[in-house]
Amino acid sequence: MLFISLFISFTEARELLVGGNSNAWKIPSSESESLNKWAEASRFQIGDSLVWNYDPSKDSVVQVSKKDYDSCSTSSPIAVYKDGNTKVKLDKSGPFYFISGADGQCEKGQKLVTVVLSGRHGFFHLSPAPSPVEFEGPAVAPTSGGTSLRGGFMVIFGVLVGLLLF
Repeated sequence: MLFISLFISFTEARELLVGGNSNAWKIPSSESESLNKWAEASRFQIGDSLVWNYDPSKDSVVQVSKKDYDSCSTSSPIAVYKDGNTKVKLDKSGPFYFISGADGQCEKGQKLVTVVLSGRHGFFHLSPAPSPVEFEGPAVAPTSGGTSLRGGFMVIFGVLVGLLLF
């Protein structure tokens, strides 16, 4: 049962407080306090949500393109959030770019990029066999180590499915 609950917790969408605490949306005092350091240490999946807490009279969150992220430009935002308790759902794989909407804050480091993993990076993933069209050239026999490892995962997965059904 513990393993099943771990499996479910790895596949459920989560709400992640940006920076890990409620006052993280600010100019970092050092490189080690950069929100990008926090993001690099986190795993974001499709369906997760990022949550920001900030004073809406002093700041905002602006979702931007990579170009605008790099130049700290708010002139053509993807989205602007000014409510002080912003929640953004990560609805696709790839990078998401956010900068502060307060003048000069982005240039001082108040920005965040997150990279959302594609579905194939989940806890368990069974993919269909690739079509023969994808491969050109001679077929190569699988090594015994790869076959037994794959077989071992299938046995474990089969046991788990069996436990869920009974």
